[in-house]
Amino acid sequence: MYVQYVSLKGSGMIIEQHYLDCLSQASYFIGDETTGRAVVVDPRRDIAPYLDSARTHGMQIDYVLETHFHADFLSGHLEMAAATGATIAYGSAAETEFDSLRLEHGERISLGDVELEIRHTPGHTPESISIVVFESPDAPPHAVLTGDTLFIGDVGRPDLLSSNGVTAEDLAGQLYDSLHEQLMTLPDDTIVYPAHGAGSSCGKNLSTDTSSTIGAQRQSNYAVGDMSKEEFIKVVTAGQTAPPNYFAHDAVLNRELRPLLDETAAPHALTFDEAVAAQSNGAVILDTRSPEDFAAGHIAKSVNIGMAGRYAEFAGGVLSPGTPIVLVADEKRALEAKNRLGRIGYDNVVGAVAAPDQSLAENPHSVAHSSRLDIAGLQNALSSLQGLQLVDVRQPGETALGHIDGATIIPLTRLVEQLDSLDASAPTIVYCAGGYRSSIAASTMIAHGFADVSDVLGGYGAWTAATASTGS
Repeated sequence: MYVQYVSLKGSGMIIEQHYLDCLSQASYFIGDETTGRAVVVDPRRDIAPYLDSARTHGMQIDYVLETHFHADFLSGHLEMAAATGATIAYGSAAETEFDSLRLEHGERISLGDVELEIRHTPGHTPESISIVVFESPDAPPHAVLTGDTLFIGDVGRPDLLSSNGVTAEDLAGQLYDSLHEQLMTLPDDTIVYPAHGAGSSCGKNLSTDTSSTIGAQRQSNYAVGDMSKEEFIKVVTAGQTAPPNYFAHDAVLNRELRPLLDETAAPHALTFDEAVAAQSNGAVILDTRSPEDFAAGHIAKSVNIGMAGRYAEFAGGVLSPGTPIVLVADEKRALEAKNRLGRIGYDNVVGAVAAPDQSLAENPHSVAHSSRLDIAGLQNALSSLQGLQLVDVRQPGETALGHIDGATIIPLTRLVEQLDSLDASAPTIVYCAGGYRSSIAASTMIAHGFADVSDVLGGYGAWTAATASTGS
C-alpha cells in the first residue's frame, strides 16, 4: 500500500490517494485545512491509514462516501462510522440496511472552502456516483473521483449484475450516457482519480497509472472515443475477464449490517493437531507461504495461496464465503494474512498454526510435497503419459494470445465450479503464466480429491521461451 499526497499550495485542500496494490484499489482522504473537516471515499476495511491521516492533519472525518456497492472488496464504511461517528453516504439510488445519507444528483457537500459535487453516473452499477472536487465554491473543478465509472485507459465493466435481472447491455447504455453527459463535459485539466488500477477484475484494460486528466483520457481512452452508443455497448461488454466468485457475495454484503473487523486482533494460535482436526471438521488449511516453500512440505490437502501475490482475491476465487479457514503463515505475518482476508469479507478464520516450520518438521506423517515440473518434465509427460489432462488456468485475454496444444482452458477464477468437467483420477498438469496461480490451482484440485496433479515451474512463459529456443 502506498499514499500519494497532494496539497495545493495556498488552497487549504488536501487530497490523499491510498492505493492498495494487492487489490488494485484506490481510496481517498480529502480535507479542508481551513476547517479541519474531511471525508474518506471508498475506504478499505482495515481503516488505520485513514485515522492516521486524520491525526496527522488534525482533522475530523465527517463523511464516508461510497461511489457504489463494491463487488471486489468489502468496504470499511461501517468501521469508519464506528470509529469516527462519520455519516455514511451513497447516491440516492442506493438502498442500505444501515443508516446512510442518500445524495441527490448535483448536491454539494461543503467542508469549508473545499466543496464536493455529487454526479450520478450509473452504468457499472445502477447506484454509481462520481464526486467532483472544488478547492473553493467558485473555483473550476480540480479533480473528479470516478469510482468504477471511468478508469485510466478503460471504463467499469457493466456485466457484474447480469445475474440479478439487470442486463449488461442496459447498464452499458447508461454508462455511455454517464461518460458523455457527466464526466467528459468536465474541463480537460480536471484530474481523474479512479477506484482501481491495473490488475483489477472491474475492467479489462486498466492502466498502471493511478491518476490522469479528463483531457488525457479524451485522447487515449478507447472507451470515450468517437463511437455510437451501440458500438460502445458491443465494445465494453466483449472480452471481460472471469471475475472471482466472491464478487457477488461482497456486492450484497456491502449493503448489509455485518460484524466489524478488528484489525488488531491476531488469529488464535493452533497446534498442528488442532489444525488437522479443524480440517477434518470442514475447515480449509490455507498455506500462505511461497509456492517453493509449500512444495517443500505442507499439511496434506492444504490450499496454497502465497501472500506475495493477489492473495485475498485468489482466496475469494477458490474458497467459498463462510468457509472456516486455518492459516499457515510466518508468525510475523499471520495478522496480515487474516486482515487481508477480512478485506473481502472472509472473516471465518479459525486460527493460525503456531511455529509452522517447527510443526511441519515434527509431524512428517501428515506432511505432503508438491509435484512441480520443469519444461523438460512437462514435455516428457506430454509425450509419454496416457490419458494426461493439461489445464491452463490463465484468463481469456492471456490464452487468446496462445496456449499449449491440447490444454483445457479454465480460468482460475472459475476452476472450482468447473472441476466436475475434469477427470479427478487422471494424471493432471496445470500451468499459468509463471507458476503462482498454478500452485493455487494444483493444491485446490488435490484438496478436492484429485489423485495426481503437478504444476509447471515458470508456466507458459517458460514454455514459450523453451520452444522458441529449440524452434519447436
